[in-house]
Formats: sequence, structure tokens, C-alpha cells
Amino acid sequence: MPGETKKSTYLRGLTDALPFVVVVVPFALLFGVVATEAGLPMSQVMGFSFLVVAGASQFAALQFMSENAPILVVLASALAVNLRMAMYSAAITPHLGALSLPRRLIVSYFLVDQSYAMSVAEYEKKPAMPLHLKLAYFAGVSTPICPLWFASTYLGARLGDAIPAEYGLDFAMPIAFLAMVAPALRTPAHIAAAAVSIIASLALTWVPLNLGLLLAGLLAMMTGAEIERRMS
Repeated sequence: MPGETKKSTYLRGLTDALPFVVVVVPFALLFGVVATEAGLPMSQVMGFSFLVVAGASQFAALQFMSENAPILVVLASALAVNLRMAMYSAAITPHLGALSLPRRLIVSYFLVDQSYAMSVAEYEKKPAMPLHLKLAYFAGVSTPICPLWFASTYLGARLGDAIPAEYGLDFAMPIAFLAMVAPALRTPAHIAAAAVSIIASLALTWVPLNLGLLLAGLLAMMTGAEIERRMS
């Protein structure tokens, strides 16, 4: 990119990611509050966030744990929700796969919904972007997301009941995913997968332990993959 440096690209990524702070902070606060109310000590709450780094699967696992579900169901639910990370990894490999192993490991740790969605959108807009600038942009996007997730989780766990329920922190989760998913619905495969996931999740509400959501996700992925196969 003419005139761009690693520093300017990093700062641009950081600036582009700032709007997500509005949803990351309340989302993480909510997880800290809910995890503490579920009886997890601070060490386990923070270990959860540092090791998993995926709010949707953390909430899914926590819900099943609160319902005393079998450990296999807890693990399966968390893994199923996090299957999207494997798809993120496959999609971003053409852009960052040439990095050294230590850097790829760091990227994989910080590869979350926001960093993936924004980085891939940037890479697709600028296909000639060199590798070092791609990494700089990814690092910039990740900077206001992950540290704030950890800090806000700690704050939520520490404050606990001091945060009034009427604040409605749970609004952050659907807004965050809508903001990331809606711009990505560009192809028939994407639209069909989204439609199937909505219809199936509503139709399978009767399935115990909320496993209907996992089945809906699998059906949506199969639908999208089949449509892409036929179109190619």
C-alpha cells in the first residue's frame, strides 16, 4: 500500500475496531457477573476468559454448567459453538498463513469474531496488501478487543450484584453478532445458511438442554457448504 507503514496501518486497525468497544465491554461485564452468580471463584472466571476467549461458547458452557448438565454435554456445546473459529482459521490462512509459527500462534489466540470479521473485510478490499501490513492491521483490530474483554470480565466478576439488572447488559451479545453477520450476507450461500439457522433454531426449541441451537448451527453450515459446492 503506497505511503502506508506498519504503524499507520496498526493505528487504522485500532481505530476501525473502536466501535466494537460499545458491545465488548457490557458483554464481558455480563459474563463476569453471571459466572460469579453461578458460583465460580475469580480464578475460574478469569481462567475461563483467558483460555477460551470466546464469549458465545463461554455463555453456552456456563448455562449448561448451571443446569448441572453432563460434562460431555458442556464440552460438546462449547466446542460446537466454537466450530466457527475453525472456519475463521481456514478463511484467514490465505492472508496470514505465511507468517512464522510463533506469529501464527499469537494470531490464532487473538482470532475472535471481531478481529476476524474486520481483518478479512479489509484484506478483501485490498488484495495487494503485503503480509506485514496485514499483520499490523490484525494487531490493531485486536488491541481494543481482547484486553478490554479480560479487564471487563474481571470488573463484572468483582462488582457482581452492584450492577443493576435494569441496565440490560445482555443487549450486547445480539447486537455484536448482528453487526458482524449482517455485512457478511453477500452470497446466496451466506443468506441460505442464515435463514436455515433461524428457522431451525426456532423449530428445535423443544430439544432438551438447548441442543436445538447446536443442531441448527450444523444444519446451517451444511446448507451453506452444499450451496457453495453446487455454485462452484
